[in-house]
Amino acid sequence: MLNLKNIFIKYQSFLLYVIFGVLTTIVNIIVFFILYNMLHTGHNIAYVVAWFWAVLFAYLTNRVWVFHSTSTTTASIIKEVWQFYLARVLTGIIGYFILTFGVDLLRQDANIWNIIQNIFVIVSNFVLSKLIIFKKDNEHDN
Repeated sequence: MLNLKNIFIKYQSFLLYVIFGVLTTIVNIIVFFILYNMLHTGHNIAYVVAWFWAVLFAYLTNRVWVFHSTSTTTASIIKEVWQFYLARVLTGIIGYFILTFGVDLLRQDANIWNIIQNIFVIVSNFVLSKLIIFKKDNEHDN
């Protein structure tokens, strides 16, 4: 039992990121599905709206439970939010092109390609969050 606890402690941020990444992906997929399949919006609009809600959910959960942000000043929180959204915009654009490639060029199912682009986005966002946005040795409040 002690070994399991040590493993959890050692990989806590990654494990929590995976859990919240799955939940973020579920938020994205549900919003996309509702907009695209039930409300019949185009896949482009469904992608952007689903992306917005997923990123908001991801920021809130990552800040508190995954990377335990210590930012407390308005300036440091704004910087953190800015970096988080900027990283997500970059990976979101790439995800958008992956979705467009699968749907518009290959003429395949938008729901499947939305899942494919989400996998890419999750991995990329963890690396950016861990190394840049919520970096532990970065003094956020200065």
